[in-house]
Amino acid sequence: MSVTDEFSRSVDIGLRLSKRIYYGKETATTKAAPKPPSMEKSLSSSSSASSFRLPQNHHPTAPMVYAVITEPVVVDNPDIRSYQPYVYGRCDPPALIPLHMIGVTLTVECWLDTAVVVVDGVWRVHCLTSSAVCDCRIVIPMGDQGSLLGVEVETSRRSYFTRLITPEDEHDINSQETTKDGFLMKGNTYTFQVLQVEGGSNIHVKARWSQKMTYQGNSFGLCVPFTYPVHVFPVVNKATCIEKILLDVNSGTFGAITCNIASHPLKEVKRKAGQVGFSYEAEVLKWSTQDFYFSYSVCSDEIFGGLLVQPPSRHDYDQRDMFCFYLLPGSNRTMKPFKKEVVFVIDISGSMRDDPIEKTKYEVIGSLWKLNEGDMFNILASNGEVISFASSLEFATEETVTNATEWMNTHLIARGGTNLLLPLKQAIDMVGKTSDSIPLIFLITDGAVEDEREICNMMKHHIDVNGELNSPRIYTFGIGSYCNHYFLQMLANIGRGYFDSAIDVDSISIRMQKMFDNATALMLSNVTLDALQDLESHEIFPSRLPDLLSGSPLIVSGRFRGKFLDNVKARGYLADLSTRVIDVKVMKANDLPLELVCARREIATLTSQAWLDKNTELEEKVAKMSLQRGVPSEYTRMILVQHDNVKPTIESVSPEEKYIKSKSHKITYMTHLNVGFGDLIATTENLPPGVGELKLSEPKGKMMKAASSCWKIILDRVCCRCCIQACTHLNEQCAIVLAQLCTALACLQCLSCCCEMCDSCAELCLDCL
Repeated sequence: MSVTDEFSRSVDIGLRLSKRIYYGKETATTKAAPKPPSMEKSLSSSSSASSFRLPQNHHPTAPMVYAVITEPVVVDNPDIRSYQPYVYGRCDPPALIPLHMIGVTLTVECWLDTAVVVVDGVWRVHCLTSSAVCDCRIVIPMGDQGSLLGVEVETSRRSYFTRLITPEDEHDINSQETTKDGFLMKGNTYTFQVLQVEGGSNIHVKARWSQKMTYQGNSFGLCVPFTYPVHVFPVVNKATCIEKILLDVNSGTFGAITCNIASHPLKEVKRKAGQVGFSYEAEVLKWSTQDFYFSYSVCSDEIFGGLLVQPPSRHDYDQRDMFCFYLLPGSNRTMKPFKKEVVFVIDISGSMRDDPIEKTKYEVIGSLWKLNEGDMFNILASNGEVISFASSLEFATEETVTNATEWMNTHLIARGGTNLLLPLKQAIDMVGKTSDSIPLIFLITDGAVEDEREICNMMKHHIDVNGELNSPRIYTFGIGSYCNHYFLQMLANIGRGYFDSAIDVDSISIRMQKMFDNATALMLSNVTLDALQDLESHEIFPSRLPDLLSGSPLIVSGRFRGKFLDNVKARGYLADLSTRVIDVKVMKANDLPLELVCARREIATLTSQAWLDKNTELEEKVAKMSLQRGVPSEYTRMILVQHDNVKPTIESVSPEEKYIKSKSHKITYMTHLNVGFGDLIATTENLPPGVGELKLSEPKGKMMKAASSCWKIILDRVCCRCCIQACTHLNEQCAIVLAQLCTALACLQCLSCCCEMCDSCAELCLDCL
């Protein structure tokens, strides 16, 4: 069972357990507790754990808090004791009861293509008797390419906050009590636990993350998970329930912002050139039943751009000035399309079986049908050996696309190992023969290989030698967490392309289709910014400017010494090979935090370079950047610091001040915030994406295994001869006791099996409570 299915099952059991809660006579007649759907038996099952079909998917669609229930007897109304019958047994895995939310504030700040989201909510432990405590699981679903920046939690007993540390900082906390917690579930959802929250008390959670904004037509769009199920609204609540949304947009331009769509009734509270602010606040009878969505337009029909500059802050480790250059494609769709030479390089190793290979084939076929007349293509598949649809590029006619579809359905069978160097070499040799076509190479893989640095250096050499219009553009797509995302990103940077990924299998189709559509809708190639050559020095991320695509703005950032003129020029090639010159206005970014806006892009680029060069100095630079900007990296770790018996308000003390005072407090390492550098062992073993994901709870056999290991240690310390000699001196009573003990130990495994059966039976009883 996957962690997502286990989560949904635990929530379903928790909702049925919550039927035990009695809210009083008045509430029972006027405002009864929401009844979750009844559980249906599955038509077929392979194990006792899957003997029921989930009535619905309980995957969270907004930040939520759950009570972790292991003992059903503690489930009760903390205000009104119901004197219910005692419930025997334990919940294994623990049940998850969604807590009632009594207030929430959503704050969103949008800068260029980046949004920083803060959800500040208060939940009440309504399902636990006041004399009991339980752990609480916090779940934070994030939007597109979301990255957790920090969390603060306050309960009646403890307060928590997150902080980034370097490996050197770990030596200072080695003597403290430390644990590991937190991981990503499907749908870019991060979850972790806090300990021992009292029944009837409130838990205050403030979560902050960054996410990317989408771009379509001439509009930026933002979608934040903000859909709450009906059962989180308080059944009994003396206070009013307030829902609040604050939205600030800074487009980075001096142009007017046109608001297109908003999911919630926002009221405009401020407006000036390039900026707009909204708010919404209401007393509600139910929480938001839809995600928060907002879109706006900032550009005209034509391509236009800007260059934002900002001096470094006083505490910045890099005292060079910062800049951010962007080009927006506009809404002009009458431009002549580029001729394209497209080669798909598909990993068909054994780990791609089932959904990964089938969804990849479907999206590649869809992309082929969208090619224009005159475009050419080929398909290479590799599983150690390389097979190709054709010996050379073929024109994208109806006949050849139909033949390619049949060929893929016949030949693209997932088996064998992973090899990327040979098919990439063949792809490079196929393209770039003509001067009027753009070569596009798409690499799709779910694994890591040993010769990744060799592949990057080979591509770098080829493009350095041939950096003209017909040099290949490399687009890379990673599936799952076993592939090396930084290798794929470096390969895309070298080839002036883009990198994207799908951590979970369900998101393969939408992300792959978006990448194909954007890459084949090229608007401006070989983009350059003339003003960079007039500076004393500069560093840009990425080092090669990618092409401008119709569905994606071009945004790069960096550091410089010198001075930009008030107006600079950007250049690029159009499809007819003419040069397009764009006037770019230089502006001071006074109200826009460039450090945070550009942080993820710069950290990812530098991490890829540090990996390629095996450069420890560059790794230290990334760590400093991560600490300064508060964005996780591969060279820093996020910790959750726990304070016992401290009840400050959440914003009364800064995290840095609290950390200084936290030397004696418990530290939890927040794991799986980054993607890592791939897994060669999992790739070699052809493990499919997601097979190594974590579980919400430890296996029930873990305690038994620990006990048996302890007994084995005792036996290893006693020799058989000594044991026999000792038994001869035992009296009759001791011999009987010893025989009974041995019999009991021999039956432990049988008892464990019986317990599993009893757990399944106990689930049936929950509907009767």
